[in-house]
Amino acid sequence: MKCVIGLGNPGKKYDYTRHNIGFMVIDHMADALGIELSSRKFKCLFGVGYYKGQRVMLIKPQTFMNLSGEGVRPLLDYYKIDVDDILVLYDDLDLPVGRLRLRKKGSGGGHNGIKSLNQHLSTEKYKRIRIGIDRPAPGGSIPGYVLGRFSKSEQPVIEKVVTRSFEASTAFLTEPFEEVMTEYNGDVDE
Repeated sequence: MKCVIGLGNPGKKYDYTRHNIGFMVIDHMADALGIELSSRKFKCLFGVGYYKGQRVMLIKPQTFMNLSGEGVRPLLDYYKIDVDDILVLYDDLDLPVGRLRLRKKGSGGGHNGIKSLNQHLSTEKYKRIRIGIDRPAPGGSIPGYVLGRFSKSEQPVIEKVVTRSFEASTAFLTEPFEEVMTEYNGDVDE
């Protein structure tokens, strides 16, 4: 079974915030693939279904971002999902809005959700899609920015980003990741 994990914060007040772009992609995937996110175990909301014959689990951790690994690790262990078979989607302040960066490993950098996953998975070697959200204006609050919603002018790009991230995630389910990286790294308008 392959697993796609979107990072975000639980609760209505965080819906559609920059920090929840991973959740937005998982919700889009669930709708498009007909996978109901209705199971709860180990502090995660998840669902299991199929895509082109490949069994897939979609996960939204229900801890806050900084504790993402707390629920993900026991869920992966329970279902015997190998770290090689996971893909993690999350926001990245160091990429402009509209850019995706796919990688096979990496440090947490300044992203506390990734730091938590790295700690609980005991590795930095797992596939990921970093989704650009840009940085706040100089002097702006980073917590306020990532917990804020996308601007009206960003909405059309964000719709494309969610769609492109969904396409890359479904490609991960059936294609070698090197090919997925070649196809989907870059700006959504390229």
